[in-house]
Amino acid sequence: MIKRFLLVAGVAVLATAMAGQVHAMGIDEPAKPATAPTDKPGEKKDAKPAADSKAPDTKPADSKPADAKPADKKSDLEFRNGYKLAYDAVYTRQDYARGIAILAALGHDGHPDIANLIGFASRKLGRTEDARAWYEKALASDPNHSRTWQYYGMWHLERGDRAKAEQHLERIQLICGQGCEEYTSLRDALNGNMTY
Repeated sequence: MIKRFLLVAGVAVLATAMAGQVHAMGIDEPAKPATAPTDKPGEKKDAKPAADSKAPDTKPADSKPADAKPADKKSDLEFRNGYKLAYDAVYTRQDYARGIAILAALGHDGHPDIANLIGFASRKLGRTEDARAWYEKALASDPNHSRTWQYYGMWHLERGDRAKAEQHLERIQLICGQGCEEYTSLRDALNGNMTY
């Protein structure tokens, strides 16, 4: 109990310290998970499974069974603070393994923002098949998650599959148009005007 309190307090302190930072890639505030429990007392908690946080290279198939206890899920506030902490680890510190570990501990590996960020961090670590699995998990959760289409397109570019990356660019255009950051970023990568 004390260990959990210290973990939550540490996450809250670090997340508060990072609150004003702006980052060039990704989103530092995830969409509220559809299955996230509330922080309000007396409201029903969700009973979806929590992710296994033992290893930083946790794969989507490593989730706990559906009968996991509701207490295993993080509250909405813990979820958002944990996501911000992982976001900082990945984008600011480039500590991809730490970011994956933090995200896995949140217990929302089916959330498209979580799965996408784990995919991105896995790709940066050179774990290309893990990255593919996480991108596909994110898209299965939200087929219109433009950030995942962008990152998955860059994954294809890294593997030399320009045609597939162009298909992802077309998909992004259908979702958010040619002016959104996801479209312009992948377009620039396809044109050789940025590193990814």
